[in-house]
Amino acid sequence: MDWGRFAQQMASMARDLLAQDSVAATLERITASATELVDGCDEAGILVLHGTKVETLAPTNELVIDSHRLQERLAQGPCFDAARNSQGERVYRIADLTAEEQRWPAYAPLAHKLGVGSMMGFLLFTEDQDLGALNLYSREPGAFTATSETAGLLLASHAAVAFSSARTHAQMEQAVATRHTIGEAMGILMGARHVTEDQAFDVLRRYSQEKNVKLREVAHRICEQGTL
Repeated sequence: MDWGRFAQQMASMARDLLAQDSVAATLERITASATELVDGCDEAGILVLHGTKVETLAPTNELVIDSHRLQERLAQGPCFDAARNSQGERVYRIADLTAEEQRWPAYAPLAHKLGVGSMMGFLLFTEDQDLGALNLYSREPGAFTATSETAGLLLASHAAVAFSSARTHAQMEQAVATRHTIGEAMGILMGARHVTEDQAFDVLRRYSQEKNVKLREVAHRICEQGTL
């Protein structure tokens, strides 16, 4: 691999990631970059583990989704393990799924039937109970080398930073939108019930608690219907 050229490509990718306008767009750029930058990578996707449930984000092909579902059903596999372990190994690799696999004996032969020849998984992020991994697939056995693994790890490191930044930005935008909706709902209540700002907010809060409905949903309902 030409590491000088790779460094330039990584720098360009990092700029592209930060320029994306949504979390979904950021993830799609990450997986597309994997197929462009990592030798041997045919397909890529991000596996997010919610407890024991698997979610697939930004898959480049149906093969990725099928592999993730298989790992969820069997509760084993390199990508599943990469996402499940916030401590210890950050990289998993099966060099050849046509060979006997001791570590994931149930998963490997079934994944090969799906069309996977070799694969790698990289721990991407950990947050509360959610864990994520960037997963790279090749249709050919032995496609991933030590060089591929190094490139994948570098890509995953950049991806983790970009993903975190995108999620933070999205959360901030949601918070601003929520505050605006709550403020609008309070204004409606103040006009309709002739109450103060504090009293209007107390109406929202009590309704939210009594009905076990999130405050932003209560506010949204008032904005749409003009009342509770």
